[in-house]
Amino acid sequence: MTRLVVLGGGFAGMEAIRVLERRLGRRPDVEIWLVSATNYLLFTPLLPQVASSLVEPRHIVQPIRDIRGARRFRFRRDEVVDIDFVGRRVLLAEGVMDYDRLVLALGGTTATFGIPGAGEHAVPYKGLEDAIGLRDHLIDLVEHADHTASEARRRLLTVCVVGGGYTGVELVAELDDFFHDYVIPRYRGIGEHDYRLLLLEAGGEILRGVHPTLAAHAHRKLRREGIEVRTNTRVTRVRADAVEVAGGESLPVGLTVWAGGVTGHPVLAQLPVDRDRQGRIIVTRQLRLARHPEVYGAGDAVVVRDKPEVSIPIVPAALAQARLAAGNLIADLEGRRLADIDFAPRGMLVSLGERDAVVELMGARFSGHLAWLFWNAVHLYKLVGLRKQIQVALDWSLAQIFPRDSAIIRHPSRCPICARLRRPERSAA
Repeated sequence: MTRLVVLGGGFAGMEAIRVLERRLGRRPDVEIWLVSATNYLLFTPLLPQVASSLVEPRHIVQPIRDIRGARRFRFRRDEVVDIDFVGRRVLLAEGVMDYDRLVLALGGTTATFGIPGAGEHAVPYKGLEDAIGLRDHLIDLVEHADHTASEARRRLLTVCVVGGGYTGVELVAELDDFFHDYVIPRYRGIGEHDYRLLLLEAGGEILRGVHPTLAAHAHRKLRREGIEVRTNTRVTRVRADAVEVAGGESLPVGLTVWAGGVTGHPVLAQLPVDRDRQGRIIVTRQLRLARHPEVYGAGDAVVVRDKPEVSIPIVPAALAQARLAAGNLIADLEGRRLADIDFAPRGMLVSLGERDAVVELMGARFSGHLAWLFWNAVHLYKLVGLRKQIQVALDWSLAQIFPRDSAIIRHPSRCPICARLRRPERSAA
C-alpha cells in the first residue's frame, strides 16, 4: 500500500487532495491522507469583513469533512510537530504517521521581520481567530472611547495597519466602513473626527504588483476617505501605545495591526532543508525538495528556486502550485516525466471598502462601483459550498438594512485599560 500524505488544510492542501483524489481515489493500492491543525477550510479573502463585523465568522469556513463528502481520502485533525525525512515519518502531537510521498502545504504565519515589539504589541492578522480577536478589540476600544475625555479619545481610536499590500489595503478600507457606517451613528460620545486610520508601507507604493493606474486610484480613494497612507515609511519599533518609524518619528496609536508579510510555518524552521530569508522552504521547479525528491511543496510554505514570480503569496499561486505538485507526484508514481511550474497571475482584485474596488483581469483594468460588484460576484462564486454562498450573500444583503453586530464575543486580552481596571481575584479562605 502506497501512502500519500498532504500536510495543511488551506487552499494549497485542499487543491492537492482534490487532484490526488480525482486521479488516484479509485486505486486500492493507494491510501490518501490529509492532516491539518484545523478541521475547516478558511476563505481568507473575506477575513477583513469578519474584522469589520460585516460577515459572520462561521460563514467563511467550510468543515473539511463536509467538503470530503463521499470521497475516499482520510482526514486527521492533528498538529505537525516535526518531519523525519530520512525515516519518512511525520511526528504529530497525537502520534506518528508514515508516508511514501509527502506534500507540504502548511502555509505561513505573519512575518514581523524581527522588528522589536511587533510580536508583543501588534495584533497579528492571518487566520480566523486573528480576525475575530481584532473585531472584539476594536469594539472594546470604541466602548472605552465613548466615555473618554476628548483629548484621549483620538489617540485611543487611532488604528495603525502595517503593510500596504492587498491584505492591509482591504483591511483598512473595511475598518473605515466600520467606523463610518456603524460607530459614528451609534456611539454618541464619538464624532467623525475622533478616529484616525493609518496605513504604513515600507516600499514606495501600495499594492505592489497591481497596475500603477489602479494602485493610484486606490491611493486616492483611501486618502479621500480620510485614511492616512504613508509610503516609504519603515517601522522600526512597536510599543503598546505608539509605532516608531525610520527617522525617529513616533506615532501615537491605540491599536497596531500587523499585515506586513508572510513567513514560513514554524515547523519548517527546524527542518534540515534550504530556506529563504522569510523561512519558506526552497523547492525545485518541479516543486520537490532537492535532497528529498519524494517530498513536494505548495502554497505559502514554499518558494521556487530562481522563480520569485511564481512564489507570490496569493491564492491563485497556491492553487497552481498545488495542482502541479499533485500532478508531479502522480507522474513520479507512474514513471512519467515531471513538469516545471509555469504560473502568471491572470488578474488582481482588491476591495476598497463598500462600493469601490480595483480589478485587473486579462489586460482589462477598471475600478469603482462596477469593479466592486465584480469583486463580490467572484468571491461569492469561489466560496466552497452553496450553503456558504447563501449565508454570505444574506450577510451582505442584511447589512444594507440592519446594523452590524457589535457584541464583544471574547474579552480582549491586549486591552491595557481592561488590564488596569481588572481587580485581582480573592484568594480562597
